[in-house]
Amino acid sequence: MSDELLARHRKVLPSWLALYYDEPIELVAGDGRRVTDGAGRTYLDFFGGILTTMTGYNVPEVVEAIREQAGKMLHTSTLYLIRPMIELAEQIATLSHIPDAKVFFGTSGTEANEAALLFATQARKSSQVLALRNSYHGRSFAAMGITGNRGWSASSLTPLQISYLHHSDSGAFSGLSDKDLMKAVAADTREVIETTTAGDVAAFIAEPIQGVGGFVTPPDGFFAAIKEVLDEYGILFISDEVQTGWGRTGEHFWGIDAHGVRPDLMTFAKGLGNGLAIGGVVGRPELVDAVNASSISTFGGNPLATAGALANLRYLLDHDLQHNALVQGERLRAGLQQLVGKYGIVGEVRGKGLMVGLTLVQNGEPAPAAATRVLAEAQRLGLLIGKGGLAGNALRIAPPLSVTGPEIDEALDILTKSIEQADSH
Repeated sequence: MSDELLARHRKVLPSWLALYYDEPIELVAGDGRRVTDGAGRTYLDFFGGILTTMTGYNVPEVVEAIREQAGKMLHTSTLYLIRPMIELAEQIATLSHIPDAKVFFGTSGTEANEAALLFATQARKSSQVLALRNSYHGRSFAAMGITGNRGWSASSLTPLQISYLHHSDSGAFSGLSDKDLMKAVAADTREVIETTTAGDVAAFIAEPIQGVGGFVTPPDGFFAAIKEVLDEYGILFISDEVQTGWGRTGEHFWGIDAHGVRPDLMTFAKGLGNGLAIGGVVGRPELVDAVNASSISTFGGNPLATAGALANLRYLLDHDLQHNALVQGERLRAGLQQLVGKYGIVGEVRGKGLMVGLTLVQNGEPAPAAATRVLAEAQRLGLLIGKGGLAGNALRIAPPLSVTGPEIDEALDILTKSIEQADSH
Protein backbone atom coordinates (compact mmCIF):
# COMPACT_ATOMS: atom_id res chain seq x y z
CA MET A 1 0.00 0.00 0.00
CA SER A 2 2.76 2.51 0.93
CA ASP A 3 4.76 1.70 -2.21
CA GLU A 4 1.71 2.31 -4.36
CA LEU A 5 0.92 5.57 -2.56
CA LEU A 6 4.54 6.72 -2.90
CA ALA A 7 4.47 6.05 -6.65
CA ARG A 8 1.28 8.10 -6.97
CA HIS A 9 2.84 10.90 -4.89
CA ARG A 10 5.90 11.06 -7.14
CA LYS A 11 3.81 11.10 -10.29
CA VAL A 12 1.62 14.10 -9.45
CA LEU A 13 3.56 16.14 -6.83
CA PRO A 14 6.78 18.20 -7.19
CA SER A 15 10.10 16.36 -6.99
CA TRP A 16 11.36 18.97 -4.51
CA LEU A 17 8.61 18.16 -1.98
CA ALA A 18 10.75 16.50 0.68
CA LEU A 19 9.81 13.19 2.30
CA TYR A 20 11.42 11.63 5.38
CA TYR A 21 12.85 8.09 5.34
CA ASP A 22 13.86 5.73 2.54
CA GLU A 23 10.39 4.22 2.85
CA PRO A 24 8.09 7.21 3.59
CA ILE A 25 5.17 6.61 5.91
CA GLU A 26 1.54 7.77 5.80
CA LEU A 27 0.16 9.04 9.12
CA VAL A 28 -3.57 8.37 9.38
CA ALA A 29 -4.57 8.88 13.03
CA GLY A 30 -3.36 10.40 16.27
CA ASP A 31 -4.20 10.52 19.96
CA GLY A 32 -2.35 12.50 22.61
CA ARG A 33 1.29 12.40 21.60
CA ARG A 34 1.05 9.27 19.47
CA VAL A 35 0.30 8.76 15.80
CA THR A 36 -0.55 5.69 13.71
CA ASP A 37 0.60 5.01 10.17
CA GLY A 38 -1.23 3.37 7.28
CA ALA A 39 0.17 -0.03 8.21
CA GLY A 40 -1.23 0.24 11.73
CA ARG A 41 2.06 0.96 13.47
CA THR A 42 2.07 3.51 16.30
CA TYR A 43 4.81 6.07 17.01
CA LEU A 44 5.57 8.56 19.74
CA ASP A 45 5.53 11.86 17.85
CA PHE A 46 8.23 14.29 18.94
CA PHE A 47 8.07 16.54 15.89
CA GLY A 48 4.32 17.29 15.82
CA GLY A 49 3.92 18.11 12.16
CA ILE A 50 6.93 20.49 12.37
CA LEU A 51 6.09 22.02 15.78
CA THR A 52 2.43 22.41 14.81
CA THR A 53 0.55 19.89 16.95
CA MET A 54 0.83 22.04 20.06
CA THR A 55 -1.68 20.60 22.52
CA GLY A 56 -1.71 17.05 21.15
CA TYR A 57 -3.78 14.91 18.83
CA ASN A 58 -7.52 14.43 19.23
CA VAL A 59 -7.94 16.91 22.11
CA PRO A 60 -11.69 16.65 22.93
CA GLU A 61 -12.23 20.38 23.58
CA VAL A 62 -10.57 21.34 20.30
CA VAL A 63 -12.24 18.60 18.26
CA GLU A 64 -15.67 19.57 19.61
CA ALA A 65 -15.16 23.25 18.80
CA ILE A 66 -14.22 22.36 15.20
CA ARG A 67 -17.12 19.93 14.90
CA GLU A 68 -19.62 22.49 16.23
CA GLN A 69 -18.40 25.24 13.89
CA ALA A 70 -18.29 22.87 10.90
CA GLY A 71 -21.91 22.00 11.57
CA LYS A 72 -22.87 25.67 11.29
CA MET A 73 -20.60 27.29 8.70
CA LEU A 74 -17.13 26.73 7.25
CA HIS A 75 -16.51 29.99 5.44
CA THR A 76 -17.71 33.57 4.98
CA SER A 77 -14.57 35.74 4.20
CA THR A 78 -13.52 38.93 5.95
CA LEU A 79 -16.17 40.91 4.07
CA TYR A 80 -18.42 39.93 6.96
CA LEU A 81 -18.04 40.02 10.74
CA ILE A 82 -16.58 36.76 12.08
CA ARG A 83 -17.13 36.32 15.81
CA PRO A 84 -14.44 33.68 16.53
CA MET A 85 -11.91 35.70 14.51
CA ILE A 86 -12.62 38.81 16.59
CA GLU A 87 -12.48 36.86 19.87
CA LEU A 88 -9.20 35.19 18.88
CA ALA A 89 -7.71 38.53 17.82
CA GLU A 90 -8.69 40.07 21.15
CA GLN A 91 -6.99 37.22 23.02
CA ILE A 92 -3.78 37.42 20.96
CA ALA A 93 -3.62 41.21 21.19
CA THR A 94 -3.78 40.95 24.98
CA LEU A 95 -1.18 38.19 25.12
CA SER A 96 1.21 40.18 22.90
CA HIS A 97 1.59 42.99 25.48
CA ILE A 98 1.94 45.41 22.56
CA PRO A 99 -0.11 48.53 23.44
CA ASP A 100 -3.39 48.74 21.48
CA ALA A 101 -2.21 45.88 19.27
CA LYS A 102 -4.05 44.87 16.12
CA VAL A 103 -4.07 41.43 14.49
CA PHE A 104 -4.24 40.26 10.88
CA PHE A 105 -4.87 36.58 10.06
CA GLY A 106 -3.60 34.55 7.13
CA THR A 107 -3.26 30.84 6.57
CA SER A 108 0.41 30.05 7.31
CA GLY A 109 3.68 31.27 8.77
CA THR A 110 4.91 32.13 5.30
CA GLU A 111 1.87 34.33 4.68
CA ALA A 112 2.28 35.88 8.12
CA ASN A 113 5.85 36.90 7.35
CA GLU A 114 4.81 38.23 3.95
CA ALA A 115 2.18 40.40 5.66
CA ALA A 116 4.63 41.68 8.28
CA LEU A 117 7.10 42.62 5.54
CA LEU A 118 4.31 44.42 3.70
CA PHE A 119 3.36 46.39 6.81
CA ALA A 120 6.95 47.31 7.65
CA THR A 121 8.06 48.30 4.15
CA GLN A 122 4.89 50.30 3.58
CA ALA A 123 5.19 52.10 6.90
CA ARG A 124 8.86 52.91 6.38
CA LYS A 125 8.62 53.48 2.58
CA SER A 126 11.67 51.28 2.11
CA SER A 127 12.34 47.86 0.58
CA GLN A 128 15.50 47.32 2.61
CA VAL A 129 15.41 44.54 5.22
CA LEU A 130 17.92 43.09 7.68
CA ALA A 131 17.88 39.36 8.45
CA LEU A 132 20.09 36.78 10.11
CA ARG A 133 22.37 34.26 8.48
CA ASN A 134 21.06 30.67 8.67
CA SER A 135 17.48 31.95 9.04
CA TYR A 136 14.30 30.52 7.55
CA HIS A 137 11.08 32.50 7.11
CA GLY A 138 9.01 30.62 4.51
CA ARG A 139 8.77 29.42 0.93
CA SER A 140 7.10 32.37 -0.84
CA PHE A 141 8.84 35.04 -2.94
CA ALA A 142 9.61 37.65 -0.26
CA ALA A 143 9.88 35.17 2.65
CA MET A 144 12.37 33.08 0.70
CA GLY A 145 14.29 36.25 -0.10
CA ILE A 146 15.00 36.88 3.60
CA THR A 147 15.94 33.25 4.28
CA GLY A 148 19.65 33.07 5.06
CA ASN A 149 20.10 29.38 4.34
CA ARG A 150 21.15 28.36 0.84
CA GLY A 151 19.45 24.98 1.13
CA TRP A 152 16.05 26.66 1.37
CA SER A 153 16.57 29.51 -1.12
CA ALA A 154 15.37 28.23 -4.47
CA SER A 155 15.86 31.56 -6.25
CA SER A 156 18.18 34.55 -6.09
CA LEU A 157 15.28 36.78 -7.13
CA THR A 158 13.50 38.80 -4.46
CA PRO A 159 11.39 41.98 -4.18
CA LEU A 160 13.52 43.15 -1.25
CA GLN A 161 17.05 44.41 -0.67
CA ILE A 162 18.44 42.19 2.06
CA SER A 163 21.51 42.52 4.26
CA TYR A 164 22.45 39.69 6.62
CA LEU A 165 23.80 39.95 10.15
CA HIS A 166 25.95 37.34 11.87
CA HIS A 167 24.13 35.07 14.30
CA SER A 168 25.45 34.16 17.74
CA ASP A 169 27.09 30.93 16.53
CA SER A 170 28.96 32.63 13.69
CA GLY A 171 32.66 31.90 13.45
CA ALA A 172 33.21 35.66 13.59
CA PHE A 173 32.10 35.53 17.25
CA SER A 174 33.89 32.31 18.19
CA GLY A 175 35.19 32.16 21.73
CA LEU A 176 33.57 35.41 22.89
CA SER A 177 31.97 35.72 26.30
CA ASP A 178 28.28 36.69 26.32
CA LYS A 179 29.24 40.25 27.28
CA ASP A 180 31.73 40.56 24.43
CA LEU A 181 29.27 38.86 22.06
CA MET A 182 26.70 41.59 22.73
CA LYS A 183 29.26 44.27 21.90
CA ALA A 184 30.31 42.42 18.75
CA VAL A 185 26.77 41.89 17.45
CA ALA A 186 25.91 45.54 18.08
CA ALA A 187 29.02 46.60 16.17
CA ASP A 188 28.19 44.17 13.34
CA THR A 189 24.64 45.52 13.12
CA ARG A 190 25.84 49.11 12.91
CA GLU A 191 28.52 48.25 10.34
CA VAL A 192 26.06 46.36 8.12
CA ILE A 193 23.62 49.29 8.20
CA GLU A 194 26.36 51.81 7.44
CA THR A 195 28.05 49.86 4.66
CA THR A 196 25.44 47.73 2.89
CA THR A 197 22.27 49.84 3.06
CA ALA A 198 21.09 53.33 2.18
CA GLY A 199 20.29 53.87 5.85
CA ASP A 200 16.51 53.96 5.69
CA VAL A 201 16.04 50.23 6.39
CA ALA A 202 12.44 49.12 6.90
CA ALA A 203 12.87 46.29 9.37
CA PHE A 204 14.96 43.58 10.93
CA ILE A 205 13.33 40.13 11.07
CA ALA A 206 14.55 37.25 13.22
CA GLU A 207 13.52 33.94 14.79
CA PRO A 208 14.26 34.04 18.54
CA ILE A 209 15.44 30.43 18.12
CA GLN A 210 16.22 29.38 14.56
CA GLY A 211 13.96 26.51 13.51
CA VAL A 212 15.03 25.02 10.19
CA GLY A 213 18.49 26.38 11.00
CA GLY A 214 18.86 23.67 13.64
CA PHE A 215 17.42 25.25 16.81
CA VAL A 216 20.32 27.69 17.12
CA THR A 217 19.73 29.49 20.44
CA PRO A 218 21.44 32.81 21.16
CA PRO A 219 22.16 33.85 24.76
CA ASP A 220 19.53 35.97 26.47
CA GLY A 221 20.05 39.63 25.60
CA PHE A 222 21.36 38.97 22.10
CA PHE A 223 18.41 40.66 20.44
CA ALA A 224 18.42 43.50 22.97
CA ALA A 225 21.91 44.39 21.73
CA ILE A 226 20.65 44.44 18.14
CA LYS A 227 17.49 46.38 18.94
CA GLU A 228 19.45 49.14 20.67
CA VAL A 229 21.15 49.84 17.34
CA LEU A 230 17.92 49.44 15.37
CA ASP A 231 16.29 52.10 17.52
CA GLU A 232 19.05 54.57 16.66
CA TYR A 233 18.02 54.31 13.00
CA GLY A 234 14.26 53.95 13.52
CA ILE A 235 14.34 50.42 12.09
CA LEU A 236 11.39 48.19 12.99
CA PHE A 237 11.84 44.80 14.67
CA ILE A 238 9.80 41.80 13.49
CA SER A 239 9.96 38.72 15.71
CA ASP A 240 9.15 35.53 13.79
CA GLU A 241 7.36 33.52 16.49
CA VAL A 242 6.03 30.85 14.12
CA GLN A 243 7.93 28.15 16.02
CA THR A 244 8.79 29.84 19.33
CA GLY A 245 5.38 31.25 20.25
CA TRP A 246 2.62 30.03 22.61
CA GLY A 247 4.93 29.03 25.48
CA ARG A 248 6.98 26.41 23.63
CA THR A 249 10.25 27.73 25.07
CA GLY A 250 8.89 27.21 28.60
CA GLU A 251 10.48 30.27 30.17
CA HIS A 252 8.29 32.75 28.28
CA PHE A 253 5.10 32.88 26.23
CA TRP A 254 6.93 34.44 23.27
CA GLY A 255 10.49 33.46 22.42
CA ILE A 256 11.60 37.09 22.13
CA ASP A 257 10.64 37.76 25.77
CA ALA A 258 13.90 36.10 26.84
CA HIS A 259 15.72 39.16 25.50
CA GLY A 260 13.77 41.81 27.37
CA VAL A 261 12.60 43.68 24.27
CA ARG A 262 9.19 44.33 22.77
CA PRO A 263 9.12 43.93 18.97
CA ASP A 264 7.03 46.17 16.74
CA LEU A 265 5.44 43.18 14.98
CA MET A 266 5.25 39.48 15.79
CA THR A 267 4.30 36.74 13.35
CA PHE A 268 2.70 33.47 14.38
CA ALA A 269 1.22 30.26 12.94
CA LYS A 270 1.83 26.51 13.46
CA GLY A 271 0.90 25.68 17.07
CA LEU A 272 -1.98 28.16 17.26
CA GLY A 273 -4.14 26.02 14.99
CA ASN A 274 -2.88 22.65 16.25
CA GLY A 275 -3.01 21.56 12.61
CA LEU A 276 -5.60 23.96 11.24
CA ALA A 277 -4.29 26.33 8.56
CA ILE A 278 -3.87 29.64 10.37
CA GLY A 279 -1.17 32.27 10.79
CA GLY A 280 -1.01 35.97 11.39
CA VAL A 281 0.64 39.15 12.56
CA VAL A 282 0.13 41.06 15.80
CA GLY A 283 1.67 44.47 16.19
CA ARG A 284 1.52 48.18 16.72
CA PRO A 285 -1.76 49.51 15.31
CA GLU A 286 -0.22 52.15 13.04
CA LEU A 287 1.89 49.44 11.38
CA VAL A 288 -0.89 46.91 10.87
CA ASP A 289 -3.02 49.79 9.50
CA ALA A 290 -0.22 50.92 7.13
CA VAL A 291 -1.81 49.28 4.08
CA ASN A 292 -3.55 52.17 2.32
CA ALA A 293 -5.47 50.16 -0.28
CA SER A 294 -8.63 48.11 0.03
CA SER A 295 -7.92 44.49 0.86
CA ILE A 296 -9.45 41.33 2.26
CA SER A 297 -8.38 37.83 3.28
CA THR A 298 -10.50 35.16 1.66
CA PHE A 299 -9.37 32.34 3.95
CA GLY A 300 -7.46 34.16 6.70
CA GLY A 301 -9.55 34.27 9.88
CA ASN A 302 -12.19 31.92 8.50
CA PRO A 303 -14.75 30.69 11.07
CA LEU A 304 -13.56 27.07 11.18
CA ALA A 305 -9.86 27.85 11.67
CA THR A 306 -10.42 30.61 14.23
CA ALA A 307 -12.99 28.64 16.23
CA GLY A 308 -10.59 25.71 16.45
CA ALA A 309 -7.59 27.93 17.20
CA LEU A 310 -9.50 29.77 19.93
CA ALA A 311 -10.40 26.48 21.61
CA ASN A 312 -6.80 25.30 21.25
CA LEU A 313 -5.38 28.49 22.77
CA ARG A 314 -7.84 28.35 25.65
CA TYR A 315 -6.88 24.73 26.31
CA LEU A 316 -3.19 25.68 26.39
CA LEU A 317 -3.80 28.51 28.84
CA ASP A 318 -6.27 26.60 31.04
CA HIS A 319 -3.85 23.68 31.41
CA ASP A 320 -0.73 25.89 31.78
CA LEU A 321 1.12 24.00 29.06
CA GLN A 322 3.83 26.63 29.08
CA HIS A 323 4.85 25.44 32.53
CA ASN A 324 4.70 21.83 31.36
CA ALA A 325 7.00 22.78 28.48
CA LEU A 326 9.47 24.19 30.99
CA VAL A 327 9.38 21.14 33.27
CA GLN A 328 9.43 18.47 30.58
CA GLY A 329 11.91 20.45 28.51
CA GLU A 330 14.38 20.45 31.41
CA ARG A 331 13.86 16.68 31.73
CA LEU A 332 14.52 16.20 28.02
CA ARG A 333 17.61 18.42 27.93
CA ALA A 334 19.06 16.76 31.03
CA GLY A 335 18.65 13.34 29.44
CA LEU A 336 20.26 14.44 26.19
CA GLN A 337 23.09 16.18 28.01
CA GLN A 338 24.11 12.80 29.44
CA LEU A 339 24.85 11.63 25.90
CA VAL A 340 27.43 14.41 25.35
CA GLY A 341 30.85 12.87 25.80
CA LYS A 342 29.40 9.35 25.98
CA TYR A 343 29.08 8.97 22.22
CA GLY A 344 31.59 10.40 19.79
CA ILE A 345 28.98 11.60 17.32
CA VAL A 346 27.08 13.73 19.85
CA GLY A 347 27.92 17.44 19.65
CA GLU A 348 25.86 19.91 21.65
CA VAL A 349 22.38 20.22 23.12
CA ARG A 350 20.51 23.35 22.02
CA GLY A 351 17.20 25.05 22.60
CA LYS A 352 14.76 25.88 25.36
CA GLY A 353 11.61 24.27 26.70
CA LEU A 354 10.22 21.74 24.24
CA MET A 355 12.23 23.09 21.33
CA VAL A 356 15.40 21.05 21.68
CA GLY A 357 18.19 20.36 19.20
CA LEU A 358 21.05 17.88 19.26
CA THR A 359 23.95 18.26 16.82
CA LEU A 360 25.84 15.25 15.47
CA VAL A 361 29.51 15.52 14.56
CA GLN A 362 32.42 13.41 13.38
CA ASN A 363 36.01 14.44 14.03
CA GLY A 364 34.76 17.88 15.00
CA GLU A 365 32.86 18.39 11.72
CA PRO A 366 29.08 18.30 11.08
CA ALA A 367 27.85 14.75 10.40
CA PRO A 368 24.62 14.94 8.38
CA ALA A 369 24.80 11.24 7.47
CA ALA A 370 24.78 10.35 11.17
CA ALA A 371 21.73 12.55 11.69
CA THR A 372 19.95 10.74 8.88
CA ARG A 373 20.82 7.37 10.43
CA VAL A 374 19.53 8.44 13.86
CA LEU A 375 16.34 9.81 12.31
CA ALA A 376 15.71 6.49 10.54
CA GLU A 377 16.63 4.30 13.50
CA ALA A 378 14.41 6.30 15.84
CA GLN A 379 11.51 5.81 13.44
CA ARG A 380 12.21 2.09 13.31
CA LEU A 381 12.07 1.98 17.11
CA GLY A 382 8.84 3.99 17.26
CA LEU A 383 9.83 7.66 17.61
CA LEU A 384 9.38 10.50 15.11
CA ILE A 385 11.76 13.46 15.28
CA GLY A 386 12.98 16.09 12.79
CA LYS A 387 16.25 17.19 11.26
CA GLY A 388 17.73 20.56 10.24
CA GLY A 389 20.72 22.86 10.49
CA LEU A 390 22.81 24.51 7.81
CA ALA A 391 24.74 21.26 7.36
CA GLY A 392 21.73 19.01 8.05
CA ASN A 393 23.35 17.57 11.18
CA ALA A 394 20.94 18.82 13.88
CA LEU A 395 18.19 16.61 15.27
CA ARG A 396 15.04 18.63 16.02
CA ILE A 397 13.05 17.33 18.98
CA ALA A 398 9.79 19.16 19.69
CA PRO A 399 6.86 17.17 21.10
CA PRO A 400 3.40 18.61 21.82
CA LEU A 401 3.38 20.82 24.93
CA SER A 402 1.14 18.30 26.71
CA VAL A 403 3.87 15.62 26.69
CA THR A 404 4.31 13.65 29.93
CA GLY A 405 7.39 12.68 31.92
CA PRO A 406 7.12 8.96 31.07
CA GLU A 407 6.86 9.87 27.37
CA ILE A 408 10.02 11.98 27.64
CA ASP A 409 11.81 9.02 29.23
CA GLU A 410 10.53 6.68 26.51
CA ALA A 411 11.80 9.03 23.82
CA LEU A 412 15.19 9.38 25.55
CA ASP A 413 15.55 5.61 25.64
CA ILE A 414 14.86 5.34 21.91
CA LEU A 415 17.17 8.24 21.08
CA THR A 416 19.97 6.71 23.13
CA LYS A 417 19.63 3.40 21.31
CA SER A 418 19.45 5.15 17.95
CA ILE A 419 22.55 7.24 18.63
CA GLU A 420 24.43 4.20 19.92
CA GLN A 421 23.59 2.35 16.70
CA ALA A 422 24.67 5.30 14.54
CA ASP A 423 27.83 5.81 16.58
CA SER A 424 28.95 2.25 15.85
CA HIS A 425 29.08 2.90 12.08
